[in-house]
Amino acid sequence: MPREDISDLLAFVAVARERSFTKAAGKLGVSQSALSHTIRRLETRLGLRLLTRTTRSVAPTQAGERLLDTAGPRLDEIEAELVALTEMRDKPAGSIRITTSDHAATTILLPKLAPLLRKYPDIKIELVIESGLTDIVAERYDAGVRLGEHLAKGMIAVPIGPAVRMIVVGAPSYLARRPAPRQPKDLTAHCCINIRLPSGLYAWEFEKGGRELRVRVDGQVTVNRAGEVVSAALAGIGLGYVFEDRVAPYLQRGQLKPLLEDWTPPFAGFQLYYPSRKQSSSAFSLVVAALRHDGSPISVAKVARAREAATRR
Repeated sequence: MPREDISDLLAFVAVARERSFTKAAGKLGVSQSALSHTIRRLETRLGLRLLTRTTRSVAPTQAGERLLDTAGPRLDEIEAELVALTEMRDKPAGSIRITTSDHAATTILLPKLAPLLRKYPDIKIELVIESGLTDIVAERYDAGVRLGEHLAKGMIAVPIGPAVRMIVVGAPSYLARRPAPRQPKDLTAHCCINIRLPSGLYAWEFEKGGRELRVRVDGQVTVNRAGEVVSAALAGIGLGYVFEDRVAPYLQRGQLKPLLEDWTPPFAGFQLYYPSRKQSSSAFSLVVAALRHDGSPISVAKVARAREAATRR
């Protein structure tokens, strides 16, 4: 097969999977115009339209779907074999892609990975910050980081941090205007700072004595990142619901006050997860070892049990 055929197939698979010339061009490191020319060249050579293009989207045609289904997995196998061959070198090397939340990236991943990266300069880490759940197999990530109870089935889960706790907080300036809530249901009478996830507005979760509650709060401000929740709470705009360690300095200085503490027990913290069938490279194994908080890998069921036990303490 001519060399240009391989390059054209790689370009087509990237566009078909990303459903976007812009994203595929960024992934391949080429310009959009060059990528568009490559696809047209391939279509001309085959005498078939492979992609349907509109102003808003790109989708494979029937012929394109067939080519993607046959060529895509074979190209993936070639790529995986090349990666495996690079791992035969004396020094561990390779790129590891991880989807994670911003809080886990800042407080756990970057501090723990820094010594590893200094020791192994040929290992590269790509952290993609996402608030929603991600299909790491479909999106071709090596691993993901999420709270234990949010993991998909069939994954190896490795604890990478201690138990965590969510907490309701309010600024003294806000609490001077309204009485502090005594029960979660009292939050419906308060101005709360909502956080929007890809799945919708987050319902605040509480538990006490085995009783679980989810409260839909309302307020004047909605954000999509926890950092802005803290800023809004500090400004006295309303009550926020955040990780306790994120606001610890403000609690110590009295800039924020903890509320409903008896309704927010700790639970199992962040987990690194990856497919159980994944064949670990030496670089990936080193990353797992560097991030591990304790013990050996545990199943998702065990993570759920650990969270349940934590909430009863």
